[in-house]
Amino acid sequence: MRSVLEALGLVILGYLFGSISPSVFLGKLFKGVDVRRHGSGNAGTTNAFRVLGPRLGAAVLVGDVLKGTLPVLFASYVSAPLVTVFVALATVAGHNYSVFLRGKGGKGVATGAGAATGMMPFPMAILWTAYAVILLSTSTVSIASIVCTILLPVIAIVFHQPLPYVVATFVMSAVVLWGHRGNFRRLWRREERRVQFPWNRKPVIVQCPPSATPSPPDRSAQSGGPPG
Repeated sequence: MRSVLEALGLVILGYLFGSISPSVFLGKLFKGVDVRRHGSGNAGTTNAFRVLGPRLGAAVLVGDVLKGTLPVLFASYVSAPLVTVFVALATVAGHNYSVFLRGKGGKGVATGAGAATGMMPFPMAILWTAYAVILLSTSTVSIASIVCTILLPVIAIVFHQPLPYVVATFVMSAVVLWGHRGNFRRLWRREERRVQFPWNRKPVIVQCPPSATPSPPDRSAQSGGPPG
């Protein structure tokens, strides 16, 4: 009975951690902006990059990852792998359906990746590298998120992770891909916005007005006109 209560407490803790929204908090603190009222209206990392810019977007990314990683690491030290899996799923559920945001939230990419990092650090290091390469080469957060979400269960199988972890990666990937339905439509229509990194912004060219050209002098007036 005690172990069941401990497991339930860990799952609730994971859900509450996942429910914390760095994008809403940082957006209001530094920009006076509620990301839920701009862009896609989503409270996740992708919309944070779109609305708040790359710097605050990166901070939101770190926060979303940590709120998935920390509860999973704690659960892995004090409980069984199966309980750790439920804690990981709870963090994603909290992110997507936050109790602090009236049941709304993000799409679970960063938090799911953080939870998976807590379960299998080395395989996820490879996936994080792939995410960075795709993001920097495409400047599109949703493309990097979708590709790495698809690769998540694949990399878990390739690195022979425990069966509960493999099952968890399949479930998390399904939840995250379902949350990206709108991104799939925008990508198909080529309407998905890209992140403007500082190094790939186009310089602003200021055009100066053309200088006034003086009219040529009247030679007949200078010569006094034709002789009479």
